[in-house]
Amino acid sequence: MGIVSEQAVDEFQELIDKVEEPLKTTFKNVHQGYLRETLIRFLKARDWNVIKAHTMLVECLRWRVDNQIDSILSKPIVPSELYRDVRDSQLIGMSGYTREGLPVFAIGVGLSTFDKASVHYYVQSHIQINEYRDRVLLPSVSKKNGGPITTCVKVLDMTGLKLSALSQIKLVTIISTIDDLNYPEKTNTYYVVNAPYIFSACWKVVKPLLQERTRKKVHVLSGCGKDELLKIMDYTSLPHFCRRGSSGSSHHTQSVDCFSIDHPFHQQLYNYVKHHYETQGQAEPAKQGSFHVGFPEPVAERVEMAKTIESKLHKFANCNDLSKPVDDRKASP
Repeated sequence: MGIVSEQAVDEFQELIDKVEEPLKTTFKNVHQGYLRETLIRFLKARDWNVIKAHTMLVECLRWRVDNQIDSILSKPIVPSELYRDVRDSQLIGMSGYTREGLPVFAIGVGLSTFDKASVHYYVQSHIQINEYRDRVLLPSVSKKNGGPITTCVKVLDMTGLKLSALSQIKLVTIISTIDDLNYPEKTNTYYVVNAPYIFSACWKVVKPLLQERTRKKVHVLSGCGKDELLKIMDYTSLPHFCRRGSSGSSHHTQSVDCFSIDHPFHQQLYNYVKHHYETQGQAEPAKQGSFHVGFPEPVAERVEMAKTIESKLHKFANCNDLSKPVDDRKASP
């Protein structure tokens, strides 16, 4: 539904105005002063059904309270060596902004191994990035823009995607479910780049399972996607893996690698979390357990997609050319 229903927004606001503490307090961290835009996001996620959107938002707020999400930006992953391990195996970073001011998040789907820490640390790291985006980055860029900017774009690097991805499906499903239920409609567009044939094969069977609004957000670009991405962002905001025609994430110098712990985004995020921990009057802990978050039950759509991908990967288990770029094969994307 492309046209905003003013009546639905008004009805939704009347319902949400009735929520009591502590839900009301955590909701402030969700909307950051952009109440209308937040209500619209949840309405879109539930096809503009006010009752379903209200239920979704209240469950989100309860999840935040039950899991102390408001305090997650004061819970550093320590020691620093562990945080480096997480960053080296959960490849995500922010490379810059589009010309419209939307943050550009880069995700190394194919080369993320998720094998250097427990699942709880990866979930903690993912939520911290979400919260830092929503509570620090987006309010800041909105202020500079003079109007609300409440979404981002994501560039997904499929370099290195292999059958070993089977072992990561469960964790990826957990993370994507957390996003679906608690951070809905935060991504404006997904750009897929450096896609090998294995992605193309899986995409064919997954695409029909997606809702139409989600399908429209996904753009599979040719090669590294540089030419298409330069239409919406400057070269300096291109993720490092999009700056060469056929090179992957690991072929670039660390100075431009937005996945690196030494990249300004990760340094700013880590220092922000560390500072907020220390303002509680405590020294940085030498060791700390992971910040455990309750994992919501995957939505039916995610479960079906995971099963479909797993089945497809198993069927291709005996193929030897699945990691070749789509452009190198004659199969249609």
